[in-house]
Order: sequence, then C-alpha cells, then structure tokens
Amino acid sequence: MRCQVAIIGGGPSGLLLGQLLHGQGIDAVVLERRSRDYVLGRIRAGVLEQGLVGLMEEAGVAERLHAEGHKHNGTVIVHPGGSFRVDFRELTGRPVVVYGQTEVTRDLYDARDAAGLMTEFGAEDVVIHGADTDAPHVTYRVGDEARRLDCDFVAGCDGFHGVSRRTIPAALRREFEKTYPFGWLGVLSESPPVGDELIYAGAEGGFALCSMRNDRLSRYYVQCPLTDRPEDWSDEAFWAELRHRLPADVAGRLVTGPVIEKSIAPLRSFVTEPMQWGRLFLCGDAAHIVPPTGAKGLNTAASDVNYLYRALTGYYASGDRAGLDSYSQKALGRIWKAERFSWWFSSLMHRFPGQDGFDLRMREAELAFLAENEAQQRAFAENYVGLPY
Repeated sequence: MRCQVAIIGGGPSGLLLGQLLHGQGIDAVVLERRSRDYVLGRIRAGVLEQGLVGLMEEAGVAERLHAEGHKHNGTVIVHPGGSFRVDFRELTGRPVVVYGQTEVTRDLYDARDAAGLMTEFGAEDVVIHGADTDAPHVTYRVGDEARRLDCDFVAGCDGFHGVSRRTIPAALRREFEKTYPFGWLGVLSESPPVGDELIYAGAEGGFALCSMRNDRLSRYYVQCPLTDRPEDWSDEAFWAELRHRLPADVAGRLVTGPVIEKSIAPLRSFVTEPMQWGRLFLCGDAAHIVPPTGAKGLNTAASDVNYLYRALTGYYASGDRAGLDSYSQKALGRIWKAERFSWWFSSLMHRFPGQDGFDLRMREAELAFLAENEAQQRAFAENYVGLPY
C-alpha cells in the first residue's frame, strides 16, 4: 500500500493533519494502535485557542464546535489576598472556546469516515524505515497480518510513548524535562458548572481549578501529592477539599453531582529537539508535553499541525521545501513560548514542598502585580488565548 503521508497516531493531531491534507488533495493514511472507542474514551482538556478553532474551520469540521462550544471572554484567578478577572476580549479582542477534546476527536473521525479516508486501527509493532532517505516506509501488524505502507513523508503524532520520537537516533536528540512534585486529582461530575468561566485558585492549601465540559458536565481539580491514588479520595473528601480552596461565595454555589470519572494526572514539562529527521516530522506529545495549568496541550499540537500542513501543502503544490526544512525551528519557537507560560503559571498557582516565607511572599507579590497591572494582564491574556502561528 502507498500514500503520500503516513500519519502515525489517530488522536486529534493526527486526525486534524489528515483532514487538512485531504482538503488539499494530499493522500494520508492514519495508523492507530488502539480502537476508535478507546481513543474516544480518553478524557482530556477542552480549552481551544482561536488558532485551533481556525484550523477546524479550514478542515471543514467546526459546525458542531460553533453550535455547542462555549466562548469564554475571560478567567477568574483566586489567591489568598482576594480574586480578580482577566478579560481576554478586552485585552486581546479574542476569546477561548471550551469544547472537549473528545468532541474534537469525534468530529474529526466522523469527517474522516464521511470522506472515506483510510484509518488502520489495531496497528501494532509499528516501525519507521528509511526516514533519512527519499523513500521511507512503515511496517506494522494488524492481528496476525504483517503490512507495509510506502510513503513520501511520515508524521509522528503518536504521543510520548510512541515509536516516532525514538526513531530519531538518540545521538541526534536533545531532551529537556522538568517534573513537578505534585499531581492533579480531577473529577468529571454530572453537575452544572460553578461559574460561566474557568476559575483558577491558588489557595494556601494548594491549587484548585473549576472547569466544565458543557452546561451539564463539570470538571474540577485539586492539587495533591504524587503518592496519592484516586481511591484514596472519597467523593465527599474531594468536594470538601475543593470547597476549602475556593472563596466562600464560589463554594456556596457549588453544586455536586455523580462523579463519573476520577483520576490523578502528574505534571511535567518536556521538549525534544529537533522535531524532524529526514522525512519524519514529530507533532504534539511525541515532541513535547506541558503541564495542564495553561491549557496548552492540545493547542501546542495544533500549532505543530499548522506548520506541517502548510509545509506539506507548499511542497506538493510547487516543490518548495522551505517549509519542510524550517518546520522544527518554527514549531519549537512557538513551543518554548508555550512551555514558558505553562511553567510560569504552574509555578505561580501551586504550593511547592519546601517553600519558605520568602518564596510565599514572592508568590503573593507576583499575584498582586498581575491583579493590579494591565500590561501584565495583557501579557497573560495574549499567552492564554494563544500566540500567533
């Protein structure tokens, strides 16, 4: 079997790239190790930058997003000294859109099905061959059948544990990583959101976040030790701790409901350089991970897709290799800015083990400056709604 672009990974970044390429008449096959139901069962964040919304529009898959997504014109930040709101619309002219990553993935799968595009589920033992030549190919197994996919280019959208990053020789890769000494205990609750916009709380007892999926599903998080397990937390204990970290007026209007998912996510920052090797290009978690505090995970993957899609389109339209040759440089330039914002915001809002009085006073001063200074709020808003591609 042959195609122009082999896409490894059937998550949102691989699917979005495939749909955009299809719109330009470029043939792409998606290989996914898991089943479609498994991919759609993963619970992920859903705060979309306008850049991602624009790519969904360009791919022709934004109808349900516009009908069901919630535009957020700002966010509320709570700290021991009080609370304040950062107005995205006033400071940048742009909102963010809350629309679950699962729904993004579902829309992309539906569009792929409607177009009759090929997706290979259950693709095991994937190996990328000849990425540093002009004739790469991918071998894999579906059940007991060995298969081969010849292609012009390979897009590695298979996440942190996938094969794509490891295909780049270790001697050529440089990896940067920071792990945080806490996690997020998150619950998905069948209950109305406590507010119309996200609420970030940097309480004395630790971080908390009030988010939502829609008018009937709420997503809440509290900072917890990495040694905790979800089963260590009863629903009652979680709601009590969340209320404790929120202002009294917010806690008073919190409506609890059945918890349909509970998990603990560790926080880490990770970047690999470069993001390309020969005709292999990395996208999304295959190349970088951000802590979820700044809602950048899916959005950084989308910026990679933007650069790679336009580079491939230019190549097939005119033979221009400039976009392909500069892909890693362009993608990493934006990624490191997103990493900086996520690291800064995570450091600002969480309590770290071993912080002394000076550390806490610096944190309070930083929050006070953000609350009082319009230029600082504008910088925060520009990063949160998404830097330009």
